Formats: sequence, structure tokens, C-alpha cells
Amino acid sequence: MGVRGGSAGSSRRYDPVKRAIDLVVGAVALAVSAPLQLVLAGLVRKNLGSPVLFRQKRPGKDEQIFELVKFRTMLEPDPDRGLVSDADRTTAFGAWLRSTSLDELPTLWNVVRGDMSLVGPRPLLVRYLDRYSPQERHRHDVRPGLTGLAQVNGRNMLGWPERLALDVRYVTDRSLRLDLTIIAATVSMVVRRRGVALDGEEPEFLGSAPRRR
Repeated sequence: MGVRGGSAGSSRRYDPVKRAIDLVVGAVALAVSAPLQLVLAGLVRKNLGSPVLFRQKRPGKDEQIFELVKFRTMLEPDPDRGLVSDADRTTAFGAWLRSTSLDELPTLWNVVRGDMSLVGPRPLLVRYLDRYSPQERHRHDVRPGLTGLAQVNGRNMLGWPERLALDVRYVTDRSLRLDLTIIAATVSMVVRRRGVALDGEEPEFLGSAPRRR
């Protein structure tokens, strides 16, 4: 994606506007999607059991930890039934839920709360925090997003160096124009179901920096 934002100064000035957009759009989207979310919650309960929601700690802006909320897309681990790996626990329903990105609808609550933004680097795992290089750590200078520059340029089909470089580029270039371009590209990808891979299929990020002691 060739669209670039403004200077570092203009990017920082955009942040209050970005937060206001997140709050208004997130609240409206949460209200409008509420009936659909109720239906999906019933389907998750029927196909995957309880709990309906998947909750996991993730690092947000300035590496502050928050609880990410999504619809569950996997069966609970059960070694006695052979449900150990992500592939074992993934059902056709769960795969469909992820491929359509409908599992992300509850995450709008994280946007409204201010944990996340509509657009930004995707929140990764807490255990990765001590594995980033100094440059890669800048991905946490902004709120993580529902979608981001890396997602519309290959999502987790990308290698880790390319993916994290795009995250940092977004932090540097963030602007209203770039956000609108990313949102439009995301809608197109979701509709066409292109560049979508299950979270459980992505390789472990082993790190670009020495581990902290």
C-alpha cells in the first residue's frame, strides 16, 4: 500500500481526532451489531459450548496490558478427546467465524473503552514483549487496532520482519487518509476472504532482540 501519512508532528496532532472517531464509530457499530452479536453468541454456545467469549491479556499502547475480547472459535482443550492442538480444536463453524472476521465484533467494546483503535498494529501476545528490537517496540506507541497496515498487505501470511516493519511504518505515517485507506482495503479483503489466516496458524515470534533478564 503506497499511501503515506504526514510528518511525526501531524501524526501526533491526529491522535485526538483518531480517538474521537474510534469512540463515535465504535459505539455506533457496537449498537448496530448488537442483534447480530446475540445471534452469533447463540451459535457459538450451540457449536462450541461455554464460555461464548474468548478473553486474553494483550499489550496495548505503551505496553499496558488489557483484556482482549472476541467470540470463541475453538473447542476447549480436552486431551482425552484428542483436542490438543489448534488444528484439533478448530471446527468448520469456528473457521467460518474467523474467515468472515465476525469473531472480532465483541472487540468493538475494546475500541469504545480506549484499549484499542479501529486501525493500528494488531495486538500480539504478552510473551512477545521482550523479543522486539528497539525499533519494533515503537509499534506500541499507539493503540493496537482491529485492522492495520500489515493486515491489508498480507496479514499473517507475511514473515515477522515484514509484518513488524509495517506496524512501525503505520505508527510513523498514521493519518486520517491512511486510516480510511486501510479500512476500505480491509472491507474488500473480508468480503473477498483474501489474505485471511487463522491466528492459531501463525508461527511463534521468536524475537529480534536478546531476551530481558
